[in-house]
Amino acid sequence: MTVIALRALQAFEAVGRLGSVTAAAVTLGVSPGAVSQHLRKLEAHLGVSLIERRGRRIAMTALGHLYHAEIAKGFLQFEEAGRVLARARNTGGLTLSALSSVVNKWIGRRIFDWQAVHPDAQIRILGQDAEPRLGIDEVDFRITYGLRGNPHPHSTALFRDWVVPACAPALIAEQAGPVGPTEILRHPLLHVAWESHFSTFPHWRDFAQAAGVDFAEAGSGLSFTLSSSAIDAAVNKRGFVLAQMSMITDELAAGTLVVPFDLRLPLPESYFLAWDRSALDKPHGQAFHGWLTALGRRQGLASAPVAAQPAATL
Repeated sequence: MTVIALRALQAFEAVGRLGSVTAAAVTLGVSPGAVSQHLRKLEAHLGVSLIERRGRRIAMTALGHLYHAEIAKGFLQFEEAGRVLARARNTGGLTLSALSSVVNKWIGRRIFDWQAVHPDAQIRILGQDAEPRLGIDEVDFRITYGLRGNPHPHSTALFRDWVVPACAPALIAEQAGPVGPTEILRHPLLHVAWESHFSTFPHWRDFAQAAGVDFAEAGSGLSFTLSSSAIDAAVNKRGFVLAQMSMITDELAAGTLVVPFDLRLPLPESYFLAWDRSALDKPHGQAFHGWLTALGRRQGLASAPVAAQPAATL
């Protein structure tokens, strides 16, 4: 298609969108006469009437409406392509998106280790549960969970997490003798109930079954959709929580949470790392990708019980 025809399409799209030749001329920075000329050339090229002229007013014909609807899609795609290119050329930093609890309790804490080694790198972290459109939204990397990682064209499994019963030390400070599964289940229990689009989070009945003890499930109790919120409630002495190992490392080290009985249950699915291909061409992009995957491997080993870890090779 010639340059003249492309300009004619641009003029027709603007007239249909704005409703007048004059408004289209202002938007395109040309004269109304030039817009009218482009319209006549386009109609001649197509062999159909696109515009009906009613005195000083114009209206699109039925074929004009049909053609404009399709032409408009193309110009919107041109605009989107420009935004994608601008984002890909932006070398000002890297943007990492992750699930809210993952930001609050895991990667948001570990990112300082990366920053210490790469002080000149600019990293922006977004806590969001809705999946970004990599390559379209201003996101370079995404940490997500389970099947939600499938739509992303570039992704890899990061780690499988495990949950363990944890509580504030004060909750069991006055209890005589060891604290086993039976004693744990007598305390207030905090529940994690993820949104329906996620696979089911391990429940206290799963813990009881794995421990081989009876569990009369009560109808009451606090339930949280964010794992991080349930963990914070446990730190505040509100009860026991089945906490993800990746999210309580600092609490265990600080002594604000303890695990009186180390029975771990795996999450049904793994966490995944996804990325936009152009992110690897940015400064620090490949290094950041390598750091995230290595961090995930280490976390997978740290979260799993010893019996579930692969044997060392000689």
